[in-house]
Amino acid sequence: MDNLAFAIARTILNGFEHHINLYAEITQSAKQRFEQCQWSEVQKAAKARTDFYDKRVAEALAKIKQDFYVGSLDDRLWREVKQYYVDLLSTHNQPELAESFYNSIFCQLFERKYYHNDFIFVESTADRLNDHPAEIFTSYNPAEKGLAQTIMEIMLSHKMDVPYQDLRRDVATLIKVFRKQAHKTLYRLEELQFDILNFVFYRNKGAYIIGRVLSPGGETPFIVTVLNNEKGGLYIDALISDSESMAVVFGFARAYFFVDCQHPHALVNFLQRLIPHKTTADLYSAIGFHKQGKTQFYRDFLHHLANSDDKLELAAGIKGMVMSVFTLPSYPYVFKIIKDKFAPSKNMTKKDVKGKYRLVKLHDRVGRMADTMEYSEVAFPRDRFSDELLEELTTVAPSIIRFEDNLVIIEHMYIERRMVPLNIYLADANEEDLDNAMYGYGKAIKQLIAADIFPGDMLLKNFGVTRHGRVIFYDYDEITYMDEVNFRVKPEPKTEEQIYAAEPWYSVEPGDMFPEELATFALANPKYRKAFLKHHPELLEASYWQQCQKNVADGVFEDVYPYPDEIRFCNLHAS
Repeated sequence: MDNLAFAIARTILNGFEHHINLYAEITQSAKQRFEQCQWSEVQKAAKARTDFYDKRVAEALAKIKQDFYVGSLDDRLWREVKQYYVDLLSTHNQPELAESFYNSIFCQLFERKYYHNDFIFVESTADRLNDHPAEIFTSYNPAEKGLAQTIMEIMLSHKMDVPYQDLRRDVATLIKVFRKQAHKTLYRLEELQFDILNFVFYRNKGAYIIGRVLSPGGETPFIVTVLNNEKGGLYIDALISDSESMAVVFGFARAYFFVDCQHPHALVNFLQRLIPHKTTADLYSAIGFHKQGKTQFYRDFLHHLANSDDKLELAAGIKGMVMSVFTLPSYPYVFKIIKDKFAPSKNMTKKDVKGKYRLVKLHDRVGRMADTMEYSEVAFPRDRFSDELLEELTTVAPSIIRFEDNLVIIEHMYIERRMVPLNIYLADANEEDLDNAMYGYGKAIKQLIAADIFPGDMLLKNFGVTRHGRVIFYDYDEITYMDEVNFRVKPEPKTEEQIYAAEPWYSVEPGDMFPEELATFALANPKYRKAFLKHHPELLEASYWQQCQKNVADGVFEDVYPYPDEIRFCNLHAS
């Protein structure tokens, strides 16, 4: 029994280590893609890496089934397997990730009733990581070489193979901006220490150097963003030195970073000090370990359930035709399930809907599409459901809802960050907030189509407003790629019969889209339409969409910055 248990544990860990080696390889190559401006390769690598985990789990699962007889669960054997696995992880650099990999294997082998801590890692055993944190940053003392020279050294420490255009100019600007952002609080150089993470964060067209300044006033977090202009070299584009703005850079609507750190637990702990609003789940996902993000989220949710007593209820807003959405008022997330039957106007299947959500997971979300966590066999206490919600779920999706003792088991669901639906937000918005929201709504559409995403249903109810005031798209059942849409100008009626026709008198083919109809369907409220037209009148013109479609086809990758345009150094140099 002992030899068998050890062999199974070792096989699972081998599968994880194969995964982490391939993951590290594609992550390390991000530096080269950035230096060589291989933007299409950046997109391909991000898409490929997102699938790495599931592929390695499938491979390890196939090997276990092939090499060991696995039928019904052998209680004693699998307790021993887990214990051997814990022992094998005692000196591992990524034990928490390896635990999640083990859970993924076990949960595909056995029934949900065995999903407890005797057999899987509901609770982590990787506590030693807190007692002996890895060294992941380098400290610099500007008193030794002066402020400018120290920052120059920091910027050059990452050994880029592409030179900076004018690093001295950029450093001078950075110092000037930091002093301004620090509200003119000045300390002697000997009172300062810079702690800089030893690795660069890469995403899309940007490279991000992250650290903190220690001073008598406390810790000041910062991000320095570096861009490559493709011809003249590198340049510092912006300095972000407050937690709220950093939280937007690490937002749930962004693509995952490529960051070559072999000690993710230590990295997440460091980042959480800098960005306290972000949970460990948020940060694991942001640095590319989205499966670990799911694990951390579920642990946090179980803890929250145990320490709260409010009821799960239907989410505010207009009910969807494809998804049913519910929430726990005390918890900032929504839970989405696919209905068994859709409204007649929705010509699609469950498989189609799952495919749309997968498209979003693999695609660059450009800060405008909410990331989702996909779960199977989720158990909720039955007494935490409101009567209205339980009736709704069992009515619209009986095929995926079942009851076991005092639990409600949902076979398949998506979880994403809760936002205020844009239509609800606008109903109570003052004039300034309304104007900002309609600017954000149009900006979200523009950035999505520039990233090769046609949102499909652009009604206000399908967009949400985050706590930062950003407008995010979150209804994916009609999204598609830009080349699958035919953008047309709506024909002008010429006869009285055409003018008063109840139905379109012109032919409309599947995939046809008339941008000017946005004003009719999404912007029927005159106040909303006026604010929208102030900022985005071109979105009502087919020619604009056609040009965006051409740009995508020609491989033009738009610049989308996760920070305000006004803080970019190029604008400061110009002024």
